[in-house]
Amino acid sequence: MTREETVLAYLRQHDIPFTNYNHPEGKTIEEAKRWWKDDGSVHCKNIFLRNHKGNKHYLVCYHCDHNLDIHSLEQRLKAALQSRGLAAPGKLSFASPERMMKYLGLEPGSVSPFGLINDEEHHVHLFLDATLQEAETLSFHPNDCTGTVVIGKDDFERYLSIVGNTYEYLELYD
Repeated sequence: MTREETVLAYLRQHDIPFTNYNHPEGKTIEEAKRWWKDDGSVHCKNIFLRNHKGNKHYLVCYHCDHNLDIHSLEQRLKAALQSRGLAAPGKLSFASPERMMKYLGLEPGSVSPFGLINDEEHHVHLFLDATLQEAETLSFHPNDCTGTVVIGKDDFERYLSIVGNTYEYLELYD
């Protein structure tokens, strides 16, 4: 079964409504924008980060039209984690392809929250930009950059509760 088929089967197995479509490869947002349908969803950008010790991993999802400053993101994540009595992440960097494969079962260019299906130990913490709470529908790669899954925000949150990784909404940019 392909990574995309695994995602679609998981969503169907859990009765989570979605639509999907395939398109030519889009490993970057700029490439993918050429193929996205005007479906009203908020297309999301996803980055996979690690802390300086390499023992904590974070998936960060935000609106594709925004850019993130890693230093500012470090400060925001630090404040969010410390407010809950958790250790600050320290310096963040992009996780290696090997770590991405180990924790999400994914390759660069295909990162999405659907990779959490592969994180059976719930190691990865998901940060979602707070503005995504306002969206009716969101869209992500189905762990393959030749497709797009469009899912209602409430259905996406149901997916997150089923997959079991910790997650939170956080203001990621001004």
